[in-house]
Order: sequence, then structure tokens, then C-alpha cells
Amino acid sequence: MSGGTACTGARRCLALLIDSRRARLAPAIPASRGVPMSNDKVIIAGGGIAGLSLALTLHQIGVPCVVYESAAELAPLGVGINLQPNAVRELEDMGVGEADLDETGLPAREWALVGLNGKEIYAEPRGKFAGYRWHQYAVHRGKFHLLLARKVVERLGQDALVLGRKVTGYRKEADGGITAIVTALDGTVSEVRGSLLIGADGIHSAVRAQMHPDQPPIHWGGTIMWRGTARGVPIRTGSSFIGLGTDRHRVVLYPISAPDADGLADINWIAEQTFDTGHDWQKSGWFRPVPLSEFAREFDGFVYDWLDLPALLAGSECAYENPMIDREPLPTWVDGPVALIGDAAHAMYPTGSNGATQAIIDGRVLGRIMLDKGATPAALKAYDEELCGPVGQLALRNRGAGPFGLLRMVDDRCGGQFDNIDDVIPAEERAQFMLAYQQAAGFARDELNARPGIIPAGAQVAREVA
Repeated sequence: MSGGTACTGARRCLALLIDSRRARLAPAIPASRGVPMSNDKVIIAGGGIAGLSLALTLHQIGVPCVVYESAAELAPLGVGINLQPNAVRELEDMGVGEADLDETGLPAREWALVGLNGKEIYAEPRGKFAGYRWHQYAVHRGKFHLLLARKVVERLGQDALVLGRKVTGYRKEADGGITAIVTALDGTVSEVRGSLLIGADGIHSAVRAQMHPDQPPIHWGGTIMWRGTARGVPIRTGSSFIGLGTDRHRVVLYPISAPDADGLADINWIAEQTFDTGHDWQKSGWFRPVPLSEFAREFDGFVYDWLDLPALLAGSECAYENPMIDREPLPTWVDGPVALIGDAAHAMYPTGSNGATQAIIDGRVLGRIMLDKGATPAALKAYDEELCGPVGQLALRNRGAGPFGLLRMVDDRCGGQFDNIDDVIPAEERAQFMLAYQQAAGFARDELNARPGIIPAGAQVAREVA
């Protein structure tokens, strides 16, 4: 798509997301379409990043589980996400190493904020380039999702991933177990018994809705995101995450593939605009294909000697619109033998590149607690007590612009125009601001490097408590 030309249809847009240009992309994951009985198993509602990484964790510690996913098949859909070093460390411990992640993206070398005037506000190295023991990865979300699905099928078997079945509710049983209500694509309803139910079914979670029937509606703070990918020359370090503009009008750019022989890589871009009134955000949905003409003019001024954003956008095959939404923090993620993880528990604004990372950490913390308390409601209660409050606060911090709050500070102090950023926000203040976010999100370098992994190598849940 170029200029104001609209997408030529959903099929073309889907083709871009599947990224069929690369023969090395894996095909869609085939998986069991039956409904296995699982009385002794943990039932996981949702086969996204949270659900699949939890399944790998439970398998690692010897807890049987089964994942129910509403999609009829898994295909590499999506654009770019970042995995912070604390998540990469845990992936490595569950057998998803650098070689695997190199197939889905590349290590991020730098995180940088640049003002609307094109001048640098803050920059720092990331991952191993910053002294961490693990990389930060910028990955294609769909490829990473398929990687986790392949690992689940390889290790747990095809029956562990049931496609075309959605957990639409649950019933707590007198014996302490749980019955999941499972609805097939054709509307057929069945019941599956399990020891626990973990709701990993995203921001529109049916499990959460039953657990908290009076929850407030989805929260929109006024920002619309347009997302896509385009072939381009990576800027700055060649693997930099760049936030450019203001906290109300910005673009995020980073490569999600290594450069080819011509020096071109897949550049993930997210263009964001905050509206005060008059925008019907509910029509956006998730990844609604839109023509560039609907929004690109808002970014015509993002032209510098090192970046021509309008030209990059024009090289995109398609764009997708999403409202920047989250949910209010919950007082609890647990209802007896039922718990929430990932976006079902704490959907948060994607301002800190922390959504997928926290989803992975959720499952690892739950696994570590199960080593002591077994796959029991007591483990879910301890998990809730450890994470629910702090992660709820992290979600609120992201609502306040997260690390992009530096852009707001620049606007407040100088209207976004400066010659020397040190005269606006001293270097020490900028560094402390970023450190505070990293500490809240659990990936401050020295603390992460010093502490052990969440789950000890070889640890298994004892049979007598499982």
C-alpha cells in the first residue's frame, strides 16, 4: 500500500501478517481437535503466549496440563514485540534458547527516546550489550507464538493443545476440583474436569468475566495505535528500539529481522495519536485493517536527516488499527481452584514492552510456588498474594506512559523544543527515571543478574502434593 491507497482486502493483509516471503516460516501448527478427559490435569484456557509458556513450565516441573485454544488453527499472525532479559532468561531455563529466538527476531542493542525535534532525549544499551547476562529480543510476535506452540506439541504431545475449543465458563466442585465449560466452533458445549483452571484467555477473558462479573468495562485512555511492518534500513545501532515524538503523538520503530544482503530488514512501526474527544475507539477492535490515508497525514512532519517516516509508512503493505486499552487492576486473580495469568489478569498499555514478558513471568512464578505447595488452590492463593498487587501497580504505571513518561516531562518543561537535553532534564534524573521503571518491571540489570532463576534446574513437584 502506498499513499492513501487502501488495503486490497483481508486476504492480502493476512498474507502480510503470515509473512509468506520467508520460506523458513513454519506452517500452521496442527494439534488435537478432540476433548481429552483431564481430571488430574491443570486446564489452561487460552493458547497464546501466557498459556503456552505456562504449559511448558508445568511440563518442566512434572504437572500434567492441557491447553484449550479457541482458534481453529495457529498461524504466525502479528507484528513486533519485545521480550525483556528477565523473560529471555526464563525462556532459556524452559528450553527455548537463543538459537530458537534468533529464528523469530534479533537481540535489541539499544533503547532510545528522541524528541519531536529529532534530538536525542535518552538512550541506553539493552540486554547483553548493557551488561545483562541475557539479551533483550525484538521478535515477530506470530513467529514467537508458533515457536512456543511447536515446543508444547513436541514435549507434551498433540493432545496437550486442543484447537477450536474455548473455555467459556467454569464450575467449582465440592471435592475441590474444577469443571471447565468448553464450547466448540460449531456451538457444541462439553464439560472437562481438572484439578485447576488457569485463565490465560486475554483481555476479553471469559474466565475473568465469571470471576469478576461486576468488573469495570475496558479502559481507553484516548490513544489509537496504527501498526505495521515495512522493509527499510535499520537506523542508529542497526537494532535500536526508538520512541520518537511526544507522549501524545509518537512513533515506535525497531527491526524484527536481521538485514538481508541489501541491508534491508523488517521494521516494525507503531504510530500513536492521543485524542481528547470525538474518536470512536470501539470500532477499532484488534488489528482492524485500515488504509494509510486514515492516519498517515498525522505523521507527515516526522522527517529528519536520519529518518523519513512518511516514506517508511508508504512502503507498508497494510496497516492495522488498535485502541490502546487496558483493564482496571483486580483485587484478586484467584477464585479457589481458578486463577488468571497474562492479559486476563493484568492487560496493560504496551508502553513498557512488558506485556509478553510479564505473561511469561506469571507462569514461572506459579510454577515455582507449585514446587512447594503442589498444583493446588493453596499455590494459586500464594501466587495471587505475590503478584496481583505489584503487577496491578505496574499496569497503572504503564497507563501513566511508562518509560515514555520522559517524553511527557520534556513537553511539560520545554514544550518539546531544546538544544541540550541536559538543560531540561539532567542525565542523572533521566537515568533514575528509567531505573525506577526497570525495578518495577523486574528487569533492573544488577538485581536480575544477581538473583537465581525462578525455577531451579531439575526441580519437580513431589507426587504426594501434586
